[in-house]
Amino acid sequence: MLKKLLGATAVAAVAFAVVPAQAAKMGGGCSSANLEKTETTLEAMPDGDAKFTAQKEVAAAQEAMLANKWGACSMHLAKAIHAEGAK
Repeated sequence: MLKKLLGATAVAAVAFAVVPAQAAKMGGGCSSANLEKTETTLEAMPDGDAKFTAQKEVAAAQEAMLANKWGACSMHLAKAIHAEGAK
């Protein structure tokens, strides 16, 4: 059981080390400019489930950015952009 716990801890440590590095390499990373572009696109969307989902993801991305959680911010921003495309 201890080996499984240590293994899970090692996997989590690697994931936390890799995700921010990968997010930094992505072209659509978490930045104020990208959040602003996404919000501007959201304003033009018709009201509906896709817009509501995208707004929630943008809000989550902003919270993550303020907490310096860049990997989470990039993930939420990508989800928001994906929801915009599902108009």
